[in-house]
Amino acid sequence: MEDSIKILSDNRHAGHTYFLMERYEAGLVLTGTEVKAARSGKIQLKDSFAEVVGNEAWLMNAHISQYSHGNRENHEPVRRRKLLLHRAEIDKLLGKTREKGLTLIPTKIYLKNGRIKCELAVGKGKKMHDKRESERKREMEAEARAAIGNRRRD
Repeated sequence: MEDSIKILSDNRHAGHTYFLMERYEAGLVLTGTEVKAARSGKIQLKDSFAEVVGNEAWLMNAHISQYSHGNRENHEPVRRRKLLLHRAEIDKLLGKTREKGLTLIPTKIYLKNGRIKCELAVGKGKKMHDKRESERKREMEAEARAAIGNRRRD
């Protein structure tokens, strides 16, 4: 059976701010109204991060807007949400986040076979000169693509 994936939210800011290394897929523990709001794409990951506390992984600062047809039982937009990972993955992430300068960043939240998943990346913060270098590299690649495109049109 083919995996059907629909991206609900993408954290493009993470690639600009961090060097993203290993990636992990985690399930999310959500309430009913959170699932409805997430399926309609009302998720913001810009300032969010994940952390391992005890033997559990948590998604922090992720904003899932309240569901429009929710009642007084509607969820809190910013709260910590439990991430579902295997014990070995949690232990590995705990070891990596204790290293100097490494953190867990959610890069995207997506729907996979009817379940909401979160992609986590182990990231190391970029310095200002690293950001400038990445920007310069991106501009050079764009110029090269444009030059190739112009050559084909001629």
